[in-house]
Formats: sequence, C-alpha cells, structure tokens
Amino acid sequence: MRFFSQRRHFKDLSEQELIALAISSEEDDARIYRSYAEMLRSDFPATAKVFDGMAAEEDTHRQRLIDLHQTRFGDVIPLIRREHVAGYYARRPIWLVENLGIDRIRTEAAAMERDAERFYLAAAARSQDAATRKLLGDLAAAEAGHQDTAHGLEQQHLDDDSRETEADTAKRQFILTWVQPGLAGLMDGSVSTLAPIFATAFATQDTWTTFLVGLAASVGAGISMGFTEAASDDGELSGRGSPIKRGFASGIMTTVGGLGHALPYLIPDFWTATTIAILVVFLELWAIAWIQNRFMETPFFRAAFQVVLGGALVFAAGVLIGSG
Repeated sequence: MRFFSQRRHFKDLSEQELIALAISSEEDDARIYRSYAEMLRSDFPATAKVFDGMAAEEDTHRQRLIDLHQTRFGDVIPLIRREHVAGYYARRPIWLVENLGIDRIRTEAAAMERDAERFYLAAAARSQDAATRKLLGDLAAAEAGHQDTAHGLEQQHLDDDSRETEADTAKRQFILTWVQPGLAGLMDGSVSTLAPIFATAFATQDTWTTFLVGLAASVGAGISMGFTEAASDDGELSGRGSPIKRGFASGIMTTVGGLGHALPYLIPDFWTATTIAILVVFLELWAIAWIQNRFMETPFFRAAFQVVLGGALVFAAGVLIGSG
C-alpha cells in the first residue's frame, strides 16, 4: 500500500525536511498552548499563565530551529507538516479537548511533550548521519526540557491558594455539568417509573409484559429528560456547561434509574423478579441519598428521608393501583 500513499515516510526525509518539520511542529504546539491558555483564563488564570509560558518556550525553540535552517540551508523553509509524514504523532483538535476539564487539558499537554520527545529519540536512533543524529537528539532534549519548564512554571504560578481555588472551580463545574443533571435524571428514572412498572406487575403478574412496560417507560423518560435538560439552558449565563453534556447526563441516568427495577422482570418467576426489583429500588433510593450527601452537601438523613419517603409513596401507589 506504500506505493499509493500520498504521505512521506520519516526515513525518507532529508535533513532539511526534518528541520522544517520540527519548525512547523513547534509552531503548532505553541498555538495549541495559547488556545488552552485562552480557554482557561477566565476560570483558571494561574494555569493559563502556565500555558502562556509553555507557548513562549515553544517560540524560543522554533526560533532556534529557524536560525539553524538559515545557517545550513538558507531562508526558504520547505512546507512540511506532521500530517504529511506517515507515522508522525498527531495532535487532537482543540474542540475535542476543551470540554474535558482542566485536569485532562494538563494531561494532554504533558502527553504532547512526551510524544515529541519519544519521536525525536526514535528518529535519532534510526539515523545513520552523525549531524542528523545530533540534531534529532537536541530536539529530544529540548522536548524533555519543555516538561521540566512546565513543572517550573506550575511551581511559579500555581501556589497553594491558586491550586485550591482552581480545584474548587473545577469541582463546581463538574457538579453543575454532570452531577446535578445526572442526579435529577436518576431520581426521575428511579421514582417516576415505579408506579407504572409495579402497577403493571401486580395487575398482570406477567414478567415479560412488565419488563416491556418498564423498558418503554425508562427509555421514554430518558429521552424526554435529556431533551428537556439540553433545551432548558445553554449554559452561557448560568455557567452550567455544555447543554449537550447535561442532556446526556440527565437522559442516560434517567434511563438507568428506570431500567434498574425493570430488568429483574426478565426472570420468568413473578415473585422472584418482584423481590429482586424491590431490592434494586431500595439500593437506588439509598444511592440517590448518598449522592446528594456526597456532592450536594445535603445532610444524609434528610436526603434519605425525602428520597425514601417519596419513593415509598410512589411504589405504594403503583402496587395499590395494580392490585385493584
């Protein structure tokens, strides 16, 4: 398949092309770091300064490579980028990383430096030309130095107060974007589906019919809750984050909450399935109370009383309607 490939292989690149590739890579990485800094500046100003510093380091190394190219090959730098070279490390688009949280962005930045270092070390090992080996070795050392620089910049800009503040901001964003919508969905799915599922169970005593009703109620409620959450707030003013994320969190957890006590009715024996379903309901309600206590700081016994009492009333209503 190599004959049909439109990309060059690293071993086929000349020393001039290697330098040009390194220049374009350093330029791309600097732009990525500046994009990270801009995304984080409002909520995480200290980390934004770290990425500003890393971008400046990339600019310095790019200029050194340009000076080297001018000395060896002149002013005209060939146009070659990482996507032109088969097997060269790739960078994820900014929009795939920006919504994943500050810790993921920091991890992505560290991986960028490690990828570049490993590539240059492997390239140096394959090179038979002494000058090329030295150049690639210098680039690998520069990438390793970038990691040390990043650590130094973190020590400089991220003091204990800044780390604590940013950790609180990240926790708050996680709760607003994922926990609150997911908890609302889990509560709705676990409680609102109790009545139709157990009413059907006691009215028909047919486990398969009960399962189908539970499946339909769970999936339908999940779709409804997901779209309602996504359409209720775009997150721009409230700071609650992406409506798509919130919609998925709410919709999926609503479906899970309903399916928890619908799936036992796949068991053919009615009373065995019902006993397991009641046990699952009990576990679901206590899990909701724990989540409220853990993330929403609601006193545990108050949360348990509210959730368990509400669930018990809905469950009783379903049983009474089905038995009648």
